[in-house]
Amino acid sequence: LYFRELHQRNCFRQECFSVKYKTPQPIGEVYFTETFDNGILTGWVLSKARKEDTDENIAKYDGRWEIEDLKENRVPGDRGLVLKSQAKHHAISALLAKPFIFADKPLIVQYEVNFQNGMDCGGAYIKLLTDNDYLNLENFFDKTPYTIMFGPDKCGEEHKLHFIFRYKHPKTEVFEEKHAKIPNVDLKKFFSDKKTHLYTLVMNPDNTFEVYIDQVVVNQGSLLEDVDPPINPPKEIEDPNDKKPDDWDDRLEIPDDISVKPEDWDESQPAQIADPDAFKPEGWLDDELEYIEDPNAEKPPDWNEDMDGKWEAPLIPNPACKIGCGQWQHPMIDNPKYRGKWEPPMIDNPNYQGEWTPRKIPNPDYYEDRNPFLLSSFSALGLELWSMTSDIYFDNFIICSDKEIADRWAEDSWMVKKLVARANEPGVFTQLLTAAEERWWLWIIYALTAGLPLVLITLFCWPRKKKDEDAEYKKTDIHKPQTKGALEQEVKEEKATLENTTDLEEEKENQDDGEIEKEEDDETEEKSEEENETIDEQEEGSKSNKSGSEDEMKEADESTGSGDGPVKSVRKRRIRKD
Repeated sequence: LYFRELHQRNCFRQECFSVKYKTPQPIGEVYFTETFDNGILTGWVLSKARKEDTDENIAKYDGRWEIEDLKENRVPGDRGLVLKSQAKHHAISALLAKPFIFADKPLIVQYEVNFQNGMDCGGAYIKLLTDNDYLNLENFFDKTPYTIMFGPDKCGEEHKLHFIFRYKHPKTEVFEEKHAKIPNVDLKKFFSDKKTHLYTLVMNPDNTFEVYIDQVVVNQGSLLEDVDPPINPPKEIEDPNDKKPDDWDDRLEIPDDISVKPEDWDESQPAQIADPDAFKPEGWLDDELEYIEDPNAEKPPDWNEDMDGKWEAPLIPNPACKIGCGQWQHPMIDNPKYRGKWEPPMIDNPNYQGEWTPRKIPNPDYYEDRNPFLLSSFSALGLELWSMTSDIYFDNFIICSDKEIADRWAEDSWMVKKLVARANEPGVFTQLLTAAEERWWLWIIYALTAGLPLVLITLFCWPRKKKDEDAEYKKTDIHKPQTKGALEQEVKEEKATLENTTDLEEEKENQDDGEIEKEEDDETEEKSEEENETIDEQEEGSKSNKSGSEDEMKEADESTGSGDGPVKSVRKRRIRKD
């Protein structure tokens, strides 16, 4: 609720609130808890053992442990166990309040890890040590029997989250390691972001399991189906004494015995030949060496010829060999006549019997365990680690049988760290710049994200303005109202314009006729009269057309009445156009 209130106030800076941390207390029955807040390793035992099959210089578990605050995003009053040494073996363990016995209650294991310097190669997993009479925490080392191993591990680019349990074979009574399937999530960020992460394992009596990181399921499944190797062996196995018969033919293809090598097949041709078209470049120096002794080199003053031999100057490329030096040779090219050794083509084997497999026999070690949850009990928690990176932070271990207890424990501890880390996170702009430093292609995405809205605004808004202006112009032109008087006035103006045009045409024709008469004075008088008659007929036809056009406009004018002006206006225009 406090975190939600800060979110509503849009205030995540640490100065907006004060963290009041209180050491968490379990609300129910637990098998083990540890917060390290008192600054003392009470109940924890450092190992004095030596790692077997290892170089003597690093075999000892002499890695240093300290109780410290977090280096970043620290919470006042909260401390944790820190692995301090680099490239050393570390081993520390503590007994549980009482052994955990697998019966009818779930198992919940939970703790926090922070890779404060990132992680190059190393682990941060825990081991739940098997309860037995010879368990000695001072001798805790890599071969100490454990029941469950759980936690993160990394080396190189391989990121892991282990969940391994040792299962006792019911018949042979030999312990076998069973590995849970690989989580289908990217674990890289949990090793590199320098934040405190919460790791939780839940095993249920119905043989199911869940693995959480930061209270989010990252892996789940069944102990019967989702571990490797599987709990129950196969009912049948291949007979180890069965052998393939000598006459068993498992060749899928065989050489064709009928085929014959072609007569023109030449096996003597080499794969490559000297290029006959190549020629020695101009300026090639046949008598020069490709490398010469360095003229500026000097024998070292401490050179001892009795111990080091005769001193020779180092060789350097010959500066005179700009084109080439030494004996010139034709470059080699592929031989177009090369065919290689002839071999008969392969054909399907008519006697093919298939791939041979041994016969199946009943598995003498077969068993069926329907409840693998019943593992060996454990009575201690230990960290046995090798790391090439220091300052690995561990905190707030809890082992119980109630998930609600573990969730409440995390709420009082890990959630406080998460809140402080969130408050100290940089702004969005800074995060974007940081991300782009590692991934250059993010700049392209940023540019598209910023420029795309501008492009869309230009495409959709700019043309729309022009379209609106055109639409407004057309709307005004079409729906302009006209009255009867306006139509009559328009008809009169058009009639006057038409009469003026006709008079101008007649006058122009008369002028043209006069010019023609002057130019053709030597023609006969009869021909002139015929031209004049033709001109008169054209004038009469023009007047007749004028009279017909006026009659049509008059009829249209008489048919015009008061009513829909625009519709009648269109009809008149069509008559005048015709």
